[in-house]
Amino acid sequence: MKKYDIFLFDADNTLYDFDKASAYAIKILFEECGYLYEEHIATRFYEIGVPLWKSYEKGEMSDKELQKLRFATLLGEQGIQHDPVEFNAKYLYALGSNPLLIDGAYEICRDIVKNCKKLFIITNGFLASQETRMIYSPIREYISGAFISEVVGYKKPSKEYFEYVLTSVPPVDKRNVLVVGDSLSADIAGGNAVGVDTCWFNLHGAENQTEIVPTYEISKLSELQKFV
Repeated sequence: MKKYDIFLFDADNTLYDFDKASAYAIKILFEECGYLYEEHIATRFYEIGVPLWKSYEKGEMSDKELQKLRFATLLGEQGIQHDPVEFNAKYLYALGSNPLLIDGAYEICRDIVKNCKKLFIITNGFLASQETRMIYSPIREYISGAFISEVVGYKKPSKEYFEYVLTSVPPVDKRNVLVVGDSLSADIAGGNAVGVDTCWFNLHGAENQTEIVPTYEISKLSELQKFV
């Protein structure tokens, strides 16, 4: 089995359980602000976010527009009059300060470093939550660096983003680099575009209905052990 020297991990829903952390953050904010919270609200927030993130990846809207619109929509549907920009800022902090890990994330990160390999975060997630998350993250000691799209100036899946990453990590043949992520359209497509091997983390056994073909597909992070 092929081994790799550098692992480029997506953050949300690859190493970190974004869905659970997001639901928790929404619940906490609603309760702190004195608004009635019901479980369907977190589900609805996810539903609102999916097409917005797709538009963001395609360059159809800015990060600021995405952040504002998702809460303007959610709060509007709940009949809540609250500044969506302020609510978003509170949400990002709550999200980052509760970095729940996907099963197996700690072990694979530990073992990558134990075997003298390096891992980096590649994310379109927002700077505010990513910086807070790194402070509280139980795997922060294993992460050599993070490439946050807001800082890089490009976002996944653009070729420019991945070229920037490849020129910023320690010098290595790109054949020894593996991109790991849950998004075919952002992580796998981007890795494919620059000619590095890719691994689709398909936790829920979704069907690939795209023309994007990953080098590997796994359903558990522990399956990455064979590449370390």
